Amino acid sequence: MSVHRDPAQEPERPRTAFVLAGGGSRGAVQVGMLTELAARGIRADRVYGASVGAVNGAAYAGDPTPEGMEHVQEVWCSLSGDRVFPRSLANGPWTFFQQRPAVHANTGLRNLLGEGLSFERLEQAAVPIEVVATSLRDGRERWFTEGPAVEAILASAAIPAIFPPVRIGNELFVDGGVVDNVPISRAIDAGATRLYVLLCGPLHYRPRPARRPVEAVLTGFFVAIQARFARELASLPAGVEVTVFSGGGDPGADYRDFSTTSELIAAGRAEVAAVLDGHDGAAAHDGHRGHSRLVE
Repeated sequence: MSVHRDPAQEPERPRTAFVLAGGGSRGAVQVGMLTELAARGIRADRVYGASVGAVNGAAYAGDPTPEGMEHVQEVWCSLSGDRVFPRSLANGPWTFFQQRPAVHANTGLRNLLGEGLSFERLEQAAVPIEVVATSLRDGRERWFTEGPAVEAILASAAIPAIFPPVRIGNELFVDGGVVDNVPISRAIDAGATRLYVLLCGPLHYRPRPARRPVEAVLTGFFVAIQARFARELASLPAGVEVTVFSGGGDPGADYRDFSTTSELIAAGRAEVAAVLDGHDGAAAHDGHRGHSRLVE
């Protein structure tokens, strides 16, 4: 005997969001995570990205298939420091003190985005995507949901002092991670009830003593951007399930280092497999491993 159900009485399917954090060259770990999620048939209804998370989120949103993620892996494995962060004629530590907006031009990243994205405008992506940048007019976060994709992603990934600010309209923007590096509240406010959070570092950031001034600066930056995520994760609204995939090791001081890309991609796949298979929704984490949590 068949049973006919009234569609209006069916429970609403959880709105699934992928939230991709910033993390520089360690963003390769997110590529592995996305690859494993795509292989398992887990697809986002909407993508939210900050900094390198905006770059990877856009790549996924353009082609959220296993084949699409294989292409993204190939692109990441071809990257080098000089390709992403082109050097000027004058190199060395003194470049941080010269009178110019940033150490590197963003031409390398612009070219990569222009060649790699399968859509020109954000609203043309196969999966809706939103990326965040920080306004230099008022210091607030600004979300881009439509318009030229390359410009919005460049703004979201404009690491202060490393890349120059990006002008969109009458405003200048820098890295979205400055104000919202793991934008889970944006996804929840939009109605998402199932979140997959893709980090580039450990779930709980425990900084090591800095050995050089640049390491101290980066440590302070990562401590600051982690604080908001920790607060939001501790105060989730009822009925929201959040699965966090940790990116493993701490961010390094050498932001131009892409030597471990293949290893990071493999680690990202392994992390997703371990969380989804090993914990299967149980609330468990060890400070580095991710976890899944449902708030009743």
